Amino acid sequence: MSPQQTLQNTFGFREFREPQQQIIETLIAGQDCFVLMPTGGGKSLCYQIPALHRQGVAIVVSPLISLMKDQVDALNANGVSAACYNSSLAAQEARDVLSQLHRQQLDLLYVAPERLLSPDFLERLHDIKIALIAVDEAHCVSQWGHDFRPEYVQLGQLRDQFPDTPMIALTATADMQTRQDIVERLRLHHARKFISSFDRPNIRYTVVDKQKPIVQLEQFLDQHRNEAGIVYALSRKRVEEIAAKLVDRGIVAAAYHAGLPDRQRHEVQEAFLRDDIQVVVATVAFGMGIDKSNVRFVVHYDLPKNIESYYQETGRAGRDGLPAEALLLFGYGDIAIARGLIEKGGNPDQVRIELHKLNAMVSYAEPLTCRRRALLGYFGETLDHDCGNCDLCLNPPERYNATEDAQKVLSCVYRVGQRFGAKHVIDVLRGSSGQRVLDLGHDKLSTYGIGADQSSDVWGGLIRQLVHLGYLYQDVANYSVIKLTELSRTVLTGQQELTLARPRLKAVTKKPVRKRAMDLDYNEDLFEVLRQRRKEIADEQGVPPFVVFSDNSLVEMAYYLPLTEEEMMKINGVGKHKMAHYGQQFMDAIDAYCEGEE
Repeated sequence: MSPQQTLQNTFGFREFREPQQQIIETLIAGQDCFVLMPTGGGKSLCYQIPALHRQGVAIVVSPLISLMKDQVDALNANGVSAACYNSSLAAQEARDVLSQLHRQQLDLLYVAPERLLSPDFLERLHDIKIALIAVDEAHCVSQWGHDFRPEYVQLGQLRDQFPDTPMIALTATADMQTRQDIVERLRLHHARKFISSFDRPNIRYTVVDKQKPIVQLEQFLDQHRNEAGIVYALSRKRVEEIAAKLVDRGIVAAAYHAGLPDRQRHEVQEAFLRDDIQVVVATVAFGMGIDKSNVRFVVHYDLPKNIESYYQETGRAGRDGLPAEALLLFGYGDIAIARGLIEKGGNPDQVRIELHKLNAMVSYAEPLTCRRRALLGYFGETLDHDCGNCDLCLNPPERYNATEDAQKVLSCVYRVGQRFGAKHVIDVLRGSSGQRVLDLGHDKLSTYGIGADQSSDVWGGLIRQLVHLGYLYQDVANYSVIKLTELSRTVLTGQQELTLARPRLKAVTKKPVRKRAMDLDYNEDLFEVLRQRRKEIADEQGVPPFVVFSDNSLVEMAYYLPLTEEEMMKINGVGKHKMAHYGQQFMDAIDAYCEGEE
């Protein structure tokens, strides 16, 4: 059987994506590979298909138990013999897995790095034929990466332990420095490198000024009723507050963070995977191991510390290729908080790297250029045209001559002695009668009240742009006091005019989000019927619905209306195993729906 036949018969896909076939053939031939491919790009197939074509068992190194479980469930649903070996297994379950391993009954075994590198386990592996070794989330091996894990560093010894076994390292997020580090640490010096496009054209990227964040979030979620999504927030306390407010509004939501009991976190994750929970509000502890294909949106309530994290987290939306949205609430205070947390680090080199990455994240969020071009540019990829599917392309920001307003701000910062944060400067500008302003005598300043005609939100947005562009400096180490810079003198003295973007407080969409997949004008009522049937089957079998069929498969069914096995096997995601187990039930549901419409 050829890899193409395995793709169709086992996994139910008609054709490979670029460059899956080249990677698979390289690995089958016994050569090492380094693969950089975006989330949802089909990385897993790059080692799963070779595992079925090479003699022995494929060892897959994965950092998270949840990720292993999802992958194993999906493989088993396709008739592939796979298991995981990690700390979540009971003693008897662990013995059963080892027994399957020694009897050569497994095609793939997923293992955590610390378990894999234990002397006892390595000794076992030397007695077993190994088809290949796959290191997933390989950026964890690099200190330049955004999610460095010390236990990953030791994986380089696998090349010494198994010199003749082909290795593949895979990641969705790595800048040039991180890529070089991965190759060096895993000793993949002769590996073929496959760098895919970072572009996820189905994701719409939107950034809005963060003003009343909970209201902004609720307005966004009102447009996404009955859809699955993730909301990321900075702190555990904020996660719980947001989740509680969403529940009060009737949204089926739950909190997830590392401070919750293991059992509660597991229950939240399982409920989300099974579509019993609509929205998970989480810290970054959630999501890396989530293989849920039908996440329709990701919201960053707080600013991520780097573009790699932002890219990976937004990439959890729309893994099935259907339209998805990524909303970032960009707050002035978030920059100070993130910088403060980074500067508390004890390693000067790591602090320098992380501050550099934070500055890049802030630059991305500025309303200057197409979001997708800025995002891809960070990873060294050039897009020669605007994407047409981000907030700046669909609704370009209004530009205005902000010179006079900027002069008011800069002058006020000077008048208050460059000793206060943005809030106090805005209070003085707007003529606040607050006690602190009066006690300090700042109601006597020449700049008092000169900005009363504009809202606090407008002044806050202007100050943030002046900080980003270098006309103001925010002293994080000194209570986020804002100060003038050398550059500010050119504006204050009238030597330079400033054209800035007006703040954007809502995620305004000029065009409706396209809900169609592959330009198919499918029957949305039938799609909902098939979704319900999928949920019933998944609940009966104790697996997430996307393990049965992806949303994309249901979209094709709702368009092509397959009523025979031959027609059903032409649907993407329907392989022989799934046809035998689920095909008839879905054909019956389609038939019943069509009869009811007649």
